[in-house]
Amino acid sequence: MRRREFISFLGSTAAAWPLAASAQQTERMRRIGVLMALLETDQDAKALLLEFKRGLAESGWTDGGNIRLDIRWAGGDVDLMRKFAKELVTLNPDVILANSSPVTLALQRETQTVPIVFAIVGDPLGSGFVASLAHPGRNITGLGLFEGSIASKWLDLLTQIAPGFSRATLMFNPDTAPYIRSFLLPSFENSVKYLTMAGTAAPVRGEAEIEAAVTEVAREPKGALIVGPDNFMDIHRRFIISLTARYAVPAIYHSPDSARDGGLISYGADFADIFHRAARYADRILRGDKASELPVQLPVKYLMIINLQTAKALGLEVPSALLVSADEVIE
Repeated sequence: MRRREFISFLGSTAAAWPLAASAQQTERMRRIGVLMALLETDQDAKALLLEFKRGLAESGWTDGGNIRLDIRWAGGDVDLMRKFAKELVTLNPDVILANSSPVTLALQRETQTVPIVFAIVGDPLGSGFVASLAHPGRNITGLGLFEGSIASKWLDLLTQIAPGFSRATLMFNPDTAPYIRSFLLPSFENSVKYLTMAGTAAPVRGEAEIEAAVTEVAREPKGALIVGPDNFMDIHRRFIISLTARYAVPAIYHSPDSARDGGLISYGADFADIFHRAARYADRILRGDKASELPVQLPVKYLMIINLQTAKALGLEVPSALLVSADEVIE
């Protein structure tokens, strides 16, 4: 090669280096941390994570391809949530998916810079995760679980499926669902007052307290139970369902899995839809949007599921109008 040609070759190669480096930089594998509040053995929880992956794939992101998912399962254990939050932040991911309020709180304590997208959080504003729903203003945004007025809907459905009850108990874990006291309980109290019935809050932290709460509802006639929107309740749902069957207590749940597992009726946000939409927010952040500028979204899709087998066992006749309006009826 002649000297002039060699110099020309070096010049063209050097000019190409920045382009090659830029291509490598844009094609680097991105990293998403995932902290689930539920049990890894819970098939319904795995289905939610699969929905998140499906949403990512629709936006062009595949696990093991151009992204890596670092997944942790806390199983309702607040100490594990804190431990795993620290682990995930140390990995310096591009974004973290946070499932539940206590998980989001644990992550908030570890980082003010890594973008966090929460899925299924009860009161993001009251919990201090965002400055406002429209303008989060920090490194955290995501999808809420419900509106405060949902308590009146639960009571309305209970009066239709179990007419005649005059006492309602709202059961929840104040450690894993602190937002219920501030965000949901006032609406519940106003609703029972409007319906001229007695209302009771039953905070529980373990199975012994759960059983005590259910037996207290069953102690006197005309009692009904609202199982609060809480990952702790989801984890213990089969135990709660067995107790309500044993003591013949009509109960409504927020999780669709509860009705499918034998609960009388459920009404709440479509969790699969929430996780799918959370993937869209993760995609936007991966492409350069800031969490602080992405408004918090509320559920747009709710599911009502009725278990006719359980209704029959409780001696309840479900009105045809309620059956027609249900998204799913288990016979």
